[in-house]
Amino acid sequence: MGNDKDKDKSFGAGVTRKRVLTAVMLVVMAWGAWYFTRMAAGYDGDGAAWVRIPHDATPDSARDSIVSALGGDFGSRVAAMWNGNVASSHGAYRIEPGEKAWKIARKIGQGRQTPVKVTFNNVRTLQQLSERIAARMDFSAEDFIKACGETARQDSLGMNEIEAQFLPDTYEVYWSATPATLISKIRGNYRRFWTSERLAKARAIGLSPLQVSVLASIAEEESNRRDERGKIARLYLNRLHRGMLLQADPTVKFATGDFAARRITADMLRVDSPYNTYRGAGLPPGIIRIPEAATLDAVLDAPQHDYIYMCARPDGSGYHDFTASYNAHLANARKYRAATFSN
Repeated sequence: MGNDKDKDKSFGAGVTRKRVLTAVMLVVMAWGAWYFTRMAAGYDGDGAAWVRIPHDATPDSARDSIVSALGGDFGSRVAAMWNGNVASSHGAYRIEPGEKAWKIARKIGQGRQTPVKVTFNNVRTLQQLSERIAARMDFSAEDFIKACGETARQDSLGMNEIEAQFLPDTYEVYWSATPATLISKIRGNYRRFWTSERLAKARAIGLSPLQVSVLASIAEEESNRRDERGKIARLYLNRLHRGMLLQADPTVKFATGDFAARRITADMLRVDSPYNTYRGAGLPPGIIRIPEAATLDAVLDAPQHDYIYMCARPDGSGYHDFTASYNAHLANARKYRAATFSN
């Protein structure tokens, strides 16, 4: 009888263990199904999203960035799967609709960044440029300007020479790139622009690459009409070759810092600055805006003519009337003033 009781106890214990094991297995399977479902879930946002982990991120702030970029529930899944290594995760990551949570977490953890595109044009000053670029990168405008100064010192160049090498274009870099890396990339594009053919054209008109950029910057400020800038460049070349002062109004605006001025006053003309071409002979020492590559080519291919005067047309077209006669220029100016006053 005792043996039967022992057998019953053993049997009961076995049943209990089986039930416990079964329950554990069911829990594990349920958890596994739940976890797999979370891992297999794809990003369902409207369009692509960008996750950015800045250089000064902490694990907590990085997780917050992931959640903020991808949305509460899905972002929390990715953040929970992310390895927490902020050093290797520093960067920007483009997340496409349908990407799986576990793949996103691994991509961020391994630092497999997506390049960003930095584009700039229509920029007047280095400060404006630095602010435009910093808005797309993980560094400040001050960091960029400082790196420009360090580059100038390393290469024994003036800041005016460095500024002239910032050719407007679209540059593809990692968001985490340093200012020096981006500056090097931009300058590389500038060096590629100056082919042997273009250098020969610059010598033919008696200008250095820097001077070509300076003249191009003046032509751009003078006219929004791209097809007229070569003609304007030739006008100033004619003045240079005749030993005349350039007397370019945009250089006076640059010298005074008043870019919005509609009229050049007598006081402005008296400003003592190497950029005031009403006082100093020759070209200014640096650019007055960052000119486009197309305008550099317009200077190099400036059409031949003998004009030394120009005046905005009174029709509001944005084009200019050109002449080699001072009297004709005065007549054009009277027409422009009459039209402006009547309007």
